[in-house]
Amino acid sequence: MDALKLLLTRQSMHALQEPGPDAEQLDVILRAALRVPDFLNLKPFAFLIAEGEGRERLGALMRQAAQASGRPQEDIERAPKMPLRAPLVIVVAARARESKLAPLFDQQLAAGCAVMAMQMAAFAQGFAGVWRSGWPMHDDNLPGLLGLGPRDRIVGFLYVGTAAKPYPPLPNPDPAEFVRRL
Repeated sequence: MDALKLLLTRQSMHALQEPGPDAEQLDVILRAALRVPDFLNLKPFAFLIAEGEGRERLGALMRQAAQASGRPQEDIERAPKMPLRAPLVIVVAARARESKLAPLFDQQLAAGCAVMAMQMAAFAQGFAGVWRSGWPMHDDNLPGLLGLGPRDRIVGFLYVGTAAKPYPPLPNPDPAEFVRRL
């Protein structure tokens, strides 16, 4: 796919189904993440892959986090089903690296760029996906349950699969509405 067409036609898809990426396609997705801007080449991210039964394990950890955090019963019951909405879920975390020159925020931005790069790589290979956040991303208990460190932060959940319905028409906002010249 042409790079500009990819950038101008990418959109999120919440309705996902099998098939998801195979091992080779997932490797391309992960390699794209490793090409994002990354000051000092710290690689301040981690990718936790949940596919197959791994999605059920992720859901169980989400449920455990919801319970530990005192989330409403509706969230606790819904948590185990959340990762089942796609064949592949990639939990992306910003892994805090010690650096006197690269602030933590810069490292978190690099991890966020990795999510976008992975979604673009999936889209370029014919897959659909959506970058989800919600309460699990901001939960204080889930990172530890996932084996992340105390300074690490989840920056998103990338759900990837095949579009289960047609994409809606692309909006065409005018860039001028978002620009102010200095």
